[in-house]
Amino acid sequence: MLTNNVLRKITTSLLLIVVVALGTRLIFAWYEVRQFSPPVLSIVPFQTETGHIAYSLAGGKGFSSPFQRDTGPTAWLAPVYPCLLAGIFRVFGIYSLHSFFAALALNILFSAGACVPLFYAGKRIAGVGAASAAAWLWALFPNALIIPFEWIWDTCLSALLVATLLWATLELGESRRVRAWCLYGLLWGFALLTNPAVALLFPVLLGWAAHRTRIRRPAANSMLRLLLAAAVAALCCLPWTIRNYVQFHKLIPLRSNFPFELYIGNNENYDDQHKSRPGAITQDREILRYVRMGETAFMEEEKRKAVAFIVAHPRIEVWLTAERFVDFWVGTATPFAAFRQADSLWLRLILLSNDAAPLGALFGIAVLLATKNEYALPTIAIPLIFPLLYYVTHTSLRYRHPIDPVVLLLTAIGMHGLWRWFTPKRPSAAPAEISSS
Repeated sequence: MLTNNVLRKITTSLLLIVVVALGTRLIFAWYEVRQFSPPVLSIVPFQTETGHIAYSLAGGKGFSSPFQRDTGPTAWLAPVYPCLLAGIFRVFGIYSLHSFFAALALNILFSAGACVPLFYAGKRIAGVGAASAAAWLWALFPNALIIPFEWIWDTCLSALLVATLLWATLELGESRRVRAWCLYGLLWGFALLTNPAVALLFPVLLGWAAHRTRIRRPAANSMLRLLLAAAVAALCCLPWTIRNYVQFHKLIPLRSNFPFELYIGNNENYDDQHKSRPGAITQDREILRYVRMGETAFMEEEKRKAVAFIVAHPRIEVWLTAERFVDFWVGTATPFAAFRQADSLWLRLILLSNDAAPLGALFGIAVLLATKNEYALPTIAIPLIFPLLYYVTHTSLRYRHPIDPVVLLLTAIGMHGLWRWFTPKRPSAAPAEISSS
């Protein structure tokens, strides 16, 4: 029979958690692979903007053609993941089964690897109990099992990077070494070139780390360190920004497609004169316009139309923003209807876990604030600030995935706080009476 100490060592073993995370993702991938023929797996997962740009890179045409038509240079996506996928194509073949397995293996490694920074961030914030609970939740979270297979995209890498950024921020607040701040800037530079959506978090996390350093180590020049980390991050992005300026003759720091994303969620199809919402714009129509107009002119027109709609329809815009808020956090604007219509126990488990995670995170936020946890601000900032971009554009559950490790960390902190609240404290042992002879 296992003793309490042995059981505790097992349940808090980071190595075991990572092995389980790898195993569950591999088992799910193995099951899904058996449902599709090799030709489908060789081609279909790469029929996205990421796959098309990687195809152009591997074929020697440069960072171009996000829709696999020869449309010239693009800044539709940030460069890291398409370049990574292009490297896989060059080694294992363009649109090959081996390339799919290589990309899938990387996604699984990224996803399972997020357990490590998640554990250490949780350990610093709330102790080893909450840390291991958060890592276990991530290891077994249904979406974390599904997405590595479903999306050959930067999604899993982004989840790893966001968890790592939180851990690095907490550690940086305790450091005065200049090298640590330079490495922090490098990490941010890599993250920004992978998923520019994390840019909203940059000033908040960096500012907190500098403020923390100023309080903990007053002798250290925290402002100088802040500027140094920001400069290193900016220098990482500078070559890509210069390339974009040379190609498009306008300033595009990271990505060009924000106007298109804004138009998808705010366009003339949403008319408050209609009793029901018409269907969303079709991608085929927009691709044809993109091919005909070119990227710069296309984006300028999308921006003009989206802004015009937002200004002309303030009331419906409020309604759409509220709908996007719900959609971001539970994966559908109609969660109760989706649960009723689910045709399998597995699908209902996915829906329940997606609904439970933000509710648990909300309780975790309350625990951090109630206990005046010194690490509350950077931890809470991630789920509060990261989604703002999607509230004004458009969303899906996949867009939440980069912050899901932090959402589950907050859930674990909430569970841990609830456990401590309802578990009676053991009374201290009374000193043994001295027996008289």
